[in-house]
Amino acid sequence: MSLKEKLMDDLKVAMKEKDIIRKNTVQMVRSSVLQYEKDNLTELDDEGVLDVIARELKKRRDVLPEYEKSGRDDLLADINKEIETLLAYLPEQLTPEELEAIVVAAIAEVGATSMKDMGKIMAAVMPKTKGRADGKMINAIVKAKLS
Repeated sequence: MSLKEKLMDDLKVAMKEKDIIRKNTVQMVRSSVLQYEKDNLTELDDEGVLDVIARELKKRRDVLPEYEKSGRDDLLADINKEIETLLAYLPEQLTPEELEAIVVAAIAEVGATSMKDMGKIMAAVMPKTKGRADGKMINAIVKAKLS
């Protein structure tokens, strides 16, 4: 079953269960996929759909601190449920230890010595962690290793 079909099935289940947050999250992902396909005149495969899901997940994680700062506990719970729903479609996320090992290997591979090599390291790490780690987390680990 393709990821698009799984999204459609999950949408139907969420509608039957009257799970509004999950239904809206799945609809949003499907809408983003369709919009991308129309804009680029292409048909997305599972990997392309995963990229769209990862992008939507990043948007949710980026607004999380704003909701925490404003004290909106009601919205905070909704965003956390959306994040959980999106994570269910992505491959298993890497642990910080696994991520650190990948970064250390990339630093050795590239021969990086300073922060000037940050771009080279990120270019080596990102394809290996695609969809399995947050870019901000990778960035923080690289900065810690280089400083």
